[in-house]
Amino acid sequence: MYWFRRLRYFSGLILPLGLFFILLLTGTFGYMLIEKYSFFDALYMTVITVGTVGYMEVHPLSVAGRVFTVCIILVNIGAFTFFVTYLTRYLLDGEFIRTYKQMKMDNAIQQLRNHVIVCGLGRNGTECAQVLHNNNIPFVVVEEKNEMPDDLPFKVDYFMKGDATKDETLHEAGIEHARAIIATMPIDADNLFMVLTARQLNPNITIISRASQDSSVGKLKIAGANNVIMPDKIGGAQMATLVLNPDVQEMIALMASKNNKQFQLVEMVATKNTSLSDINLWARTGSTLLAVKNANEYILNPGPSFVIHGGERLILMGSEEQLEQAKKLL
Repeated sequence: MYWFRRLRYFSGLILPLGLFFILLLTGTFGYMLIEKYSFFDALYMTVITVGTVGYMEVHPLSVAGRVFTVCIILVNIGAFTFFVTYLTRYLLDGEFIRTYKQMKMDNAIQQLRNHVIVCGLGRNGTECAQVLHNNNIPFVVVEEKNEMPDDLPFKVDYFMKGDATKDETLHEAGIEHARAIIATMPIDADNLFMVLTARQLNPNITIISRASQDSSVGKLKIAGANNVIMPDKIGGAQMATLVLNPDVQEMIALMASKNNKQFQLVEMVATKNTSLSDINLWARTGSTLLAVKNANEYILNPGPSFVIHGGERLILMGSEEQLEQAKKLL
């Protein structure tokens, strides 16, 4: 599979090389049929004819053999001209350089671990990539376009051209070692097929998908998506919230997108049972527990008497150092 994927980089040379071998085989078997040459003699005769080196014939040619030789020479002139033109364009038009860069890019992607795959670089995909870039999270962009847009406000280190609904594309994006995959393609059917493919290739990966229609949400979750986002619905709700509580909404958006050593909003899994009053989280670490998620619901702003159970997911806010201390306690 590895070498098969690498062969596609040289697909531009398949046509001229294929024509050359067809000409070689046609000449060889033609001399074997017409002149009754052995395979080696026929191959040798074809090579010196195609190569126009001017050696003498292996054996004297019949009239039919000479006519066949003339045909080979004429076809060879056209094939040689086509090959030189094609190869020159391949080298001078930058195709070779683009292929070489893509090979290096794919090799680098195969070395990634715990990265995020972003499928589709439209408006939603660009915003996802922007947040990942701002938070120094490695990500791979999978897009059907040949090249990245020139007006992106950030640098994309890992980019590959391909159809995100195909197994081989996700394999090349390193889905086996990725932490999450985000489907932002505009057509729900494409996102659905990608979710099915991703869940099959990596059962443990986190899958986040975009949906345009309400009817697609349930189907995407059944297919294996952990979360389904409807950008239009979220955008409308956010605009209405900005009317009611503008500063609160702005602060929440800032908290969701900001992530550095001074401030982080993270989730972690509790490993033991303990009450908040016993660990005294704020006094001992300076971090804040915003919510606890158990199997049934979210408990927001839990009080001091609340008991955390092992396996529950905790949403905490604080600096990197504060959260590390909280992790040791929880």
